[in-house]
Amino acid sequence: MKTYYSPGCGVLDYKPELAKKIEEYLKSQGKIEESYLPCCWNKPEFDETVMIINTCPGCDKRFRNWHDNTETVTLWEVLLDCDFDYPDYGGIEMSIHDSCDTKMHPQILDAVREIAKRMNIRVVEPEVYTRENARCCGESYTGGKLSPEEVVGKTKERCGDFPCKDVITYCTGCAGFLQYGGVKTHHLLDLLYNEETTIALPKIEGYVVGPDMFTK
Repeated sequence: MKTYYSPGCGVLDYKPELAKKIEEYLKSQGKIEESYLPCCWNKPEFDETVMIINTCPGCDKRFRNWHDNTETVTLWEVLLDCDFDYPDYGGIEMSIHDSCDTKMHPQILDAVREIAKRMNIRVVEPEVYTRENARCCGESYTGGKLSPEEVVGKTKERCGDFPCKDVITYCTGCAGFLQYGGVKTHHLLDLLYNEETTIALPKIEGYVVGPDMFTK
């Protein structure tokens, strides 16, 4: 079975250089032949079943459920079987925000926490709303479902769940939206390479999720 790495549009727009680093690393480990860069909203045309390694939770969901001839696994699961040189964060305490698209997949939730452990990060979980019970970052309420003010209210409500102001997320959309709640977000990909997360605060007015991805 051929295996591809799909960084996802969010990561490619945010830090394409990190997507390239992961591609090169996975090739060095013999995990992939190449990257697959087309947007996951577009139906891929594979003649036979392929495996897609995903960074983005939304991509993982769409390749898993929407498209023929695609099997999926997340980057976080794959890294557990590699000899990645993890940075050491000295036991810093952080909470984790789980994406709506991954919270029903315990193997992904476990992998993310194991990677945090390998980076010497002490994960402090929300008391109730964590893992499969995690609440949305706010993004799913956009597109006219709620007013911008109500969306920010949902985000602030979610951020009130976290025991720590430093929050790990593995979704670029979540990393952007959670900033409205006053926490400092750390994308897991940034943490792997000891980089600051610098995702811009999204504009909520007119935010639409659809085939053209994020259009304003």
